[in-house]
Amino acid sequence: VRTHQKVLLNALCKAAAYSLMKLALDPHYIGGKIGILSVVHTWTRAMIYHPHVHCLVPGGGLDGSRWIPARKGFLVPVTALSKIFRARFMELAGEALPEVVFPDSVWEKDWVVYSKASVQGTEKVLNYLARYMHRVAITNSRILSIDDGRIRFRYKDSRENAWKVMTLPAEEFIRRFLQHVLPRGFHKVRYYGILSHSNRHLLARAKALLSEAQTDLPCKQEPMSPPPSQPLLCPSCKRGHLFCIGRVPPKERSPP
Repeated sequence: VRTHQKVLLNALCKAAAYSLMKLALDPHYIGGKIGILSVVHTWTRAMIYHPHVHCLVPGGGLDGSRWIPARKGFLVPVTALSKIFRARFMELAGEALPEVVFPDSVWEKDWVVYSKASVQGTEKVLNYLARYMHRVAITNSRILSIDDGRIRFRYKDSRENAWKVMTLPAEEFIRRFLQHVLPRGFHKVRYYGILSHSNRHLLARAKALLSEAQTDLPCKQEPMSPPPSQPLLCPSCKRGHLFCIGRVPPKERSPP
């Protein structure tokens, strides 16, 4: 991938989108055309080279006349998705680089696809992806010190879910950083399916159908609050306001 980064990262994006859309068209899962927002990400928190793609997918698809919602907590089966993803990437890589011989171990190994519902809400997922759209590998705030040609920085160990400190020689730090600079002209953010620019009419149709579905929902009647009381005016000047600060209870009558 390092030698042919632009070609193979492009194949990675296309293979991921193809796999998702192919399974989503199956009526056993969704039975409609979905949309995909994908972002290429090449690093781990320790700046190790680890190319992968994040995909944000709406919870449903369009079959032309209807919006078909996905089942709750389920989009497509990840085992089938990983196999189609690997096969499609193999096909695209072979077409783009016919002279390159890939080791058999690459295709024999199980590829990992991780899928989960955005239980925290779409806005939080978008904010998460936005952090990677215009950032490379490490932020200045994570660099702790630069002394005697050695650089100390913080990184989060995802396995232990704990922050740790790593010290690297300057040359190794620079090497790790530069391997995540994408080729000139490469688009790390891409849109597929009903979210692609060529399918704006499908996106408009999906929005209209979803809007109609929201309109058809029964309205919840909110309890009406009593109207605010009119202020009491001074009976003398008719301008000043009177405020009640207390009530004097009537005197009890003496027994007869």
